[in-house]
Amino acid sequence: MRRTISGFHEDDEGEWVAELDCGHNQHVRHRPPFQLRPWVLDEAGRATRRGAPIDCPLCDRCELPERVRFARRSPEWDAGSLPPGLRRAHRLAGGTWGRLVVREGQVRFRADTSPATDRLLDAGTVQALPPGVEHEVEPDERARLFVEFLQVVADGAVPSTERLPPERDGRDADGDPAEERR
Repeated sequence: MRRTISGFHEDDEGEWVAELDCGHNQHVRHRPPFQLRPWVLDEAGRATRRGAPIDCPLCDRCELPERVRFARRSPEWDAGSLPPGLRRAHRLAGGTWGRLVVREGQVRFRADTSPATDRLLDAGTVQALPPGVEHEVEPDERARLFVEFLQVVADGAVPSTERLPPERDGRDADGDPAEERR
């Protein structure tokens, strides 16, 4: 999936990392003859790459970046109340990630990633929804689900402990599956 480079920083080993508009980070190294990126070696070269597209395999795998913060949550829906627009191809705005949380039943999730994502999500499953990627959901008759919306933030702006409360990922503070709350 193509994303845009929004900035750069050095990691602890002095390697350059591109900050992408999706919230992911990606090393950009110049290691001839296999990795040819001489532009990364100086500030002027890196400046020419801000706004440039780059592939983000983490988005293709629907992996939630660390650089997000909770913004809001949808109502909880069942198979009868799920808006029709969510059953057909739709997408989240740039800079907004989603977390599809399946509370009961099963939901088929399809996304236009490369390769295409097609998963059957069981109760207790959380599925990341990348920004700008067409996706759709198909709940079974027992399904109950909701979506959390997350905003991409500047690198380092949100400590990982404050990024999402433990109950938001379906786990308690010890990392064990959370008991269902009613």
